[in-house]
Amino acid sequence: MSHSLRPASLRVQVGLFTAIRLAVNTSTRMIYPFLAVFARGMGVDLASISLVLTVRALMGALSPLLAPIADRRGRKTSMLLGLGIFTVSAALVAIWPSYTTFFIAVVLGYLGIYVYLPAMQAYLGDSVAYQQRGQVLAITELGWSVSFIMGMPLAAFLIARYGWQAPFPLAAAGAFLMMGLVTWLVPFIPASHGAVSGSLKNFWRALAAPSVMAALALSLTFTCANEVVNVVFGVWMEDSFNLKIAALGAASAVIGFSELGAEGLSAWLVDRLGKERAVTIGLSGNALVALTLPWLGRSLVGATVGLGLFYLTFEFAIVCSLPLMTEILPSARATLMGLNVAVFSLGRALGAWLAPQFYAWGFWANALAAVGFDLLAMLALSRIKIGKGNEDLSAAMIEQER
Repeated sequence: MSHSLRPASLRVQVGLFTAIRLAVNTSTRMIYPFLAVFARGMGVDLASISLVLTVRALMGALSPLLAPIADRRGRKTSMLLGLGIFTVSAALVAIWPSYTTFFIAVVLGYLGIYVYLPAMQAYLGDSVAYQQRGQVLAITELGWSVSFIMGMPLAAFLIARYGWQAPFPLAAAGAFLMMGLVTWLVPFIPASHGAVSGSLKNFWRALAAPSVMAALALSLTFTCANEVVNVVFGVWMEDSFNLKIAALGAASAVIGFSELGAEGLSAWLVDRLGKERAVTIGLSGNALVALTLPWLGRSLVGATVGLGLFYLTFEFAIVCSLPLMTEILPSARATLMGLNVAVFSLGRALGAWLAPQFYAWGFWANALAAVGFDLLAMLALSRIKIGKGNEDLSAAMIEQER
């Protein structure tokens, strides 16, 4: 059952959710550009920092275990739990700055985000009609790109002026403030009567629906398409132009603004075009850009423009897919969104493993692999159905198993 919100209330809540995404994503993304700075500040080598990132990435596999909390206990409960975990993790570094607390903060903070995010997306799925849901979810995704464009300069200023640990007290205070605002502005909506008690039952309910499996296949394949290029683009540009710092600096700026442009386009177009058509356009555009990347890569400007378009089309596809995901199995929305997050992590891991193997043949192999994964994603998209039929089929398949 949908719980309608007054437009003013909805605008305030969406603004709050976008601000939360900006704050937590800044903390997540700042590790990469300041990797060496963190290592020097804590007196450890880069391998030690890489270990932190590896363990953090594994947290994605735990999200399906945590996301069902929002289906059983309510969306607000899960959002507050996730933000609480994030607040405590950042506060640890603020109080006791060390490699140990940094390790705990980065890993637990990521876990907190994985508790919060599916619950927030499921809450909007409950509260906003499907016809308008794409725009609302796309607006919240602006926090991802703006965290790169605005959050990184702020983090750089704080680190340069006050030391490597300086962003963490601000992150803890900001997350604590956000918890208060969520408590105040977001109503508590009890779990749906159709929700299944027990995480494992929710998993089986979700995985029993063929459309859910098709949706997860969609997320896996187009994430692989992005990652087989993402992992090697820096090496490719260095090999091609021998201008590592300049090239990567330009590419990073272009990527940030490409993500912002994609999220803006998604907010404008996804509900107008229809979710399936919008995702198809994004995947088709991504495949076409991937085909042209080796040719565009003959010049630094061409390579940078090509990468910008590649990230724009990918981000457009991924943002447009989110409202589609929220309507496949409404009684287990948070569980499905948690599974989706885990599949994104799996797709990144698989793409990262395949990327250097393709690159041994040349960058053209990575580009062709991206095209192939995009085509598989479009095939998976064609198998997705939304509506009550998924609930009925899922329940029937579980009953048959019994």
